[in-house]
Amino acid sequence: MFTGLVECIGAVVTASGVSDGIAEIAIRAPSIASEIAPGESVAVSGACLTAVGAEGEVFRAQMMEETLRATRLGSLRPGDKVNLERALKAGGRLDGHIVLAHVDETSPVLRIETRGKSRKIWIAASENISWGIAPKGSVAVDGVSLTVVDSAGGEFSVGLIPATLSETTMGLVEAGDTVNIEIDVMARYVARLSEKKPPKASPQSVTWEKLTEYGW
Repeated sequence: MFTGLVECIGAVVTASGVSDGIAEIAIRAPSIASEIAPGESVAVSGACLTAVGAEGEVFRAQMMEETLRATRLGSLRPGDKVNLERALKAGGRLDGHIVLAHVDETSPVLRIETRGKSRKIWIAASENISWGIAPKGSVAVDGVSLTVVDSAGGEFSVGLIPATLSETTMGLVEAGDTVNIEIDVMARYVARLSEKKPPKASPQSVTWEKLTEYGW
């Protein structure tokens, strides 16, 4: 589980092709690489990867073909910048929102509006994700927890303050770029529950009638 608050920006060192169903990526991250142990989860621009080792300022992670297909990680090349966040510790502050780092869709950036020191970015949203994106709600874009400003007509917008622009890769995004999108997990479960009716009480279930029958 993650929060969408990026710890640092890393740089891709190598990105291997798929071999026996697995691809490997090496990322330079001086501030956190030495603290990453094999088996730990790291969100790389919003996609949860498993670390397999670290040497000096570089850590390595593996990913399956499905990750390459469903996210933009398959297009990463040496030198590309990525957002990095380690898993949330129990008892830690949840300052962003609950992010699973399971990418729902890759979407193109449509346009960018600069407003003084801030920016407003418009991103396409297909029917697969538009239902789960609501104004004032949360969305993870390349692993960054952001607040939705507008959502209508197959697109949505997010606002970026100077700190977000300088401390994440969102400051490098341009119109036409592709970004990883994860909708709020709360929206996902609300939608799922709305599709189902509560199960009927079984004969063994506790009901008010049974409690009354037994003198309660």
